[in-house]
Amino acid sequence: MTTDERMIAFGKRVREMRKSKGISQERLAEMAGIDRSYMGNIERGEKNITLKKAYEICDALDVEIQDLVQGSD
Repeated sequence: MTTDERMIAFGKRVREMRKSKGISQERLAEMAGIDRSYMGNIERGEKNITLKKAYEICDALDVEIQDLVQGSD
């Protein structure tokens, strides 16, 4: 499977937003109800997550979905 550049961009935005809020990857995973290693896969663009999971990450980061997809195309 080839990695989609949009997935990589989304993951980078998640990482940027998480770091800007001073949240560890482990803590964000816990807040979003996601396994920590899976969160790492998301941030590296290795997992094609569901829309539901994307919204759970948004809720945990207290951001809108467009904040994570903006500039990811």
